[in-house]
Amino acid sequence: MNMRAERVGEQMKQEIMDIVNNKVKDPRIGFLTITEVQLTNDLSIATIYLTVLGNDKQIDDTFKGLEKAKGFIKSEIGSRMRLRIVPDLKFEYDESIDYGNKIEKMIQDLHKND
Repeated sequence: MNMRAERVGEQMKQEIMDIVNNKVKDPRIGFLTITEVQLTNDLSIATIYLTVLGNDKQIDDTFKGLEKAKGFIKSEIGSRMRLRIVPDLKFEYDESIDYGNKIEKMIQDLHKND
């Protein structure tokens, strides 16, 4: 990723967290953390990776709420950031934390058996 895309991604990450925490009023959206925002080189698409605290239903509900609020979030980003074109938003679940927890549990189980 080029430097501009990285800088814009970091700023978008902060702005989206602020928008979701303070402006979006959808009760379906649970406690979430944005782990990364990746932008295409032309800044046309932003893939937002996030984790959600809760069970599968809460995760699913959070993504439904985010999809419903996508237009609002995009307009807020447009008013907060100086971009000619606001990127399309694509929300993805970040499985890396779950994977890390699974590996850590396996290591702990190995040490218990020793």
